[in-house]
Amino acid sequence: MKTTSKLRQLMASDQMIVAPFVINALHAKIAESVGFDAVYMTGAGTAAEKGFPDVGLLTMSEMVGNAKYIANAIDVPVICDADTGYGNPLNVQRTVREYEAAGVAGIHIEDQVFPKKCGFFDGKQVIPSNEMVQKIHAALDARNDPEFVVIARCDAYAVTGWEDTVRRCREYMDAGADMVFVDGIKSAEDLQAYAKDLPDFPRMYNGDLFSTQEVAELGYKLMICGGTIWLIYQQLKDSYEELKTKGKVDTSRYGTRWQVAELLGLQNVYDLESKYGVSQAPVT
Repeated sequence: MKTTSKLRQLMASDQMIVAPFVINALHAKIAESVGFDAVYMTGAGTAAEKGFPDVGLLTMSEMVGNAKYIANAIDVPVICDADTGYGNPLNVQRTVREYEAAGVAGIHIEDQVFPKKCGFFDGKQVIPSNEMVQKIHAALDARNDPEFVVIARCDAYAVTGWEDTVRRCREYMDAGADMVFVDGIKSAEDLQAYAKDLPDFPRMYNGDLFSTQEVAELGYKLMICGGTIWLIYQQLKDSYEELKTKGKVDTSRYGTRWQVAELLGLQNVYDLESKYGVSQAPVT
């Protein structure tokens, strides 16, 4: 089954989809191995892995390149950050086609001014809602697979207030978006207002303030969880500091080389070598 069809089935079910943030294909394979039904390729994490803050400095091709590795590595649907669509509606059309060709199941596009900023950073600006509506129309027209999911992200809350956010979300859903995503939710009151004021739309939530159970009870359809990035940062920093100060990292911190190799398919490589008569070069 196509991953777009899998994602559509998940969206049609009574269960909320939980998609953990992944930065690369290894993280995606780990998430799949523990039983998640979908993963989310984070733009912030993709930028961080390249050494940049999440302020729109990565290009569309860099983002799509990462998405392709992730989608090729796993069988569950990949949902991706596609920033602002990297320009006007014509750019959005190419963005949709490139992500779709990479094998992902869906993307979200936001109504920020390009270049964008992380939804939780200061200095965000948003485009007029009618411009975003045209981007949504362009995205839908660009799909080769009608099951490819287009999510409209709204960043207006911190810029123009809650009433404008609700108005925009309604316009975006009326334009044909498959789901709405209000970013910058920072409190229980925000989360409840989001559910109360947009009750009829499939809603996506980004955050770690609440458990997946609490968010599901409010009727959200998709939750992406970003703690992965901050967890990796702290764990790596702690281990590097331990290596610097003590000369050795406690091995209880580690998985094993063989656990990782097994996850990445080493046994399949051995099986294929045997099947095709590949042998090691003779020792000279």
